[in-house]
Amino acid sequence: MKINLAKNAGFCFGVKRAIDIAFKTAGLRQNVYMLGDIVHNQEVARQINSRGVKKLKRLTAGSGRILLIRAHGTASITIAKALALGYHVVDATCPMVKEIHKTVKVMEQKGYAVIVIGDKKHDEVRGIVGQLKTRARVFDGPADPTLRQLKHMKKAAVVVQSTQNIDKVEAILNILKNRVHDLVFFNTICRPTTVKQQEIRKMPLENGVMLIIGSRSRANTRRLYEISKSLNRKSYWINSKKDIRRAWFSGASSVGVTAGASTPDSTIKDVINYLKRLSP
Repeated sequence: MKINLAKNAGFCFGVKRAIDIAFKTAGLRQNVYMLGDIVHNQEVARQINSRGVKKLKRLTAGSGRILLIRAHGTASITIAKALALGYHVVDATCPMVKEIHKTVKVMEQKGYAVIVIGDKKHDEVRGIVGQLKTRARVFDGPADPTLRQLKHMKKAAVVVQSTQNIDKVEAILNILKNRVHDLVFFNTICRPTTVKQQEIRKMPLENGVMLIIGSRSRANTRRLYEISKSLNRKSYWINSKKDIRRAWFSGASSVGVTAGASTPDSTIKDVINYLKRLSP
């Protein structure tokens, strides 16, 4: 059985950068805290926590403490509150997400209502919305009832969660074009996501079986799986080699492997090595 690994599987630039910052910060001080995990991956979170970085449910007195802002970013009010409580803030927000923050602030200042296309409960989306003084509208799909109920608007600026599926975005835009007189669109899907999705639109057609590696809580991994499954029913979403079932590969001459942006290289290598042992 031939094993085909996607060229762009695994960590993206923003995730690598955030993890490097987390490790460097943990090495400098013991009192390092985060409001959640640095990225959405269990193994990465375990490694960060093993270095002494602690998780908080809410901000308390921060004198002598460092607050590490995660790759997804956070609301402006969170950073302001942390500074007021005495924290030293280290920002590991992905630079591409920071660009989205700048964009929505500028468009709000120009008088545009802001629309975000993305998962309403995702940390990145909450961080984007949290940059604004006015309320943003968030739509997670063309079937979103709040989108269908949207009344006509004079002008609005649209940004996108950086890991969204462009097909979904275009479907939402087609609806918005009929409801917004002056519509300005910023395609803020990051390049690593675009490249991964281009790969996943080809690989399921070229392989008998597809494996998508990544945490169940990771939005970009879910979208890779959804695209793959729509093209090849023998697509499987796994967190590690432990999830693999031998029966999946019966009669398959090749298997394609890709991984979400928060999946460590070590996890990908473990899966590849396990597949090699399955092959005759």
